[in-house]
Amino acid sequence: MKVKDFLKSGHPPTLFAAFLYFDTSFMIWVLMGVLGVFISDDFGLTAAQKGFLAAVPILGGALVRIPLGLLVDHIGPKKTGLLGQVIVLIPLLGVWLFGSDLNAVFAFGLLLGIAGGSFAVALPLASRWYPAQYQGMALGIAGAGNSGTVLAALFAPSLAEIMGWRNVFGIALVPVLLTLAAFYFLAKESPAQPKPKKFSDYFSVFKEADTFWFCFFYGITFGGFVGLASFLGIFFHDQYGLSKVMAGNITALCVCAGSFFRPVGGYLADRFGGVKMLSLLFGAVALFVSGVATLPSFILAVTFIFLAMAGLGMGNGAVFQLVPLRFKNEIGVMTGVVGAAGGLGGFFLPTILGFFKQTAGSYGFGFLAFAFFSFAALVTLQIVQKGWSFSQRQPEFQPDFSTAASLHPNLILQPEAAANRE
Repeated sequence: MKVKDFLKSGHPPTLFAAFLYFDTSFMIWVLMGVLGVFISDDFGLTAAQKGFLAAVPILGGALVRIPLGLLVDHIGPKKTGLLGQVIVLIPLLGVWLFGSDLNAVFAFGLLLGIAGGSFAVALPLASRWYPAQYQGMALGIAGAGNSGTVLAALFAPSLAEIMGWRNVFGIALVPVLLTLAAFYFLAKESPAQPKPKKFSDYFSVFKEADTFWFCFFYGITFGGFVGLASFLGIFFHDQYGLSKVMAGNITALCVCAGSFFRPVGGYLADRFGGVKMLSLLFGAVALFVSGVATLPSFILAVTFIFLAMAGLGMGNGAVFQLVPLRFKNEIGVMTGVVGAAGGLGGFFLPTILGFFKQTAGSYGFGFLAFAFFSFAALVTLQIVQKGWSFSQRQPEFQPDFSTAASLHPNLILQPEAAANRE
């Protein structure tokens, strides 16, 4: 593929705007978890409260993902993105001005979840501008915005050390406002607007048992990635006594693995098959997280977490290589449903880690529970995939470019597979 041809095929300013919006939003989404050590010191939070603090914005992101997807269908991704960015200003201002009250912090943290819903806006905005042969490249560029989690982990603790954690939320208003302005001037709606989906469409896919399994799989991969991205700073500080800034730096290193290995997972899934790759990755994640559960030396723990995050990132790409193959006619709806499930997984992981730390006195039990669920996902995948069958022929359907997944143009699920599936 020639870059020149790619640039001519779509709308580069919109693609850049989508990336910038996604990047800034993910930075804001995990900000409360990244600053959790500072916030918990001020309020004297228990271990369980620390986990819940990191998890609340992720829960908010899961709750708004489907509503934002519906808005994208009805008013367009640009208007939806502008609305979402304006709403994000409210919790940032709220924590900055009223962050002395713990209940207010939790309430505004939930509203920060609107930033996590950017997944449902930025990717369709970019996707609709590009033909099928360039979907992977366009969505890869826009989806690279999840690197915002790295920026938050890298810079927010240092700023908090100098200026105080509440002021970091005030400072965060600046990149949000700059992104909002750039998004307004650069983003443009595609002339290819798909037919709006009905709210009932989101319920219809739950008639299929595989919907629940894909939600479970993505709850492990994406939920594990974003949950750890929000909580690792707290873990490194509490378990290994790292300074708040150093804990943020090490978290950024680990998050890099999950963020940048996602497209690798999608590529390898295309090359060797999504089921094979996802099976390997679930097994690897279970193994590495089990290593973390032993609470080994710091160097070994960082190594295990880095490798686990890389596996989770590749798993995200592998899951969304399979989703359009199994649900080729419902891919737009499934993207929203599975994406929301991923957010819920990210809510439960920090909550579980904090709960076991408080009740059992060790983070190890929480990591062991996550390793168990990863292994359970491996076993489940081996069972449910037996009814799936894929064909290496050109599909006889028009891809839905509202999807946030990268479609593989030469793979579809054979119709007889659905009939034979349990």
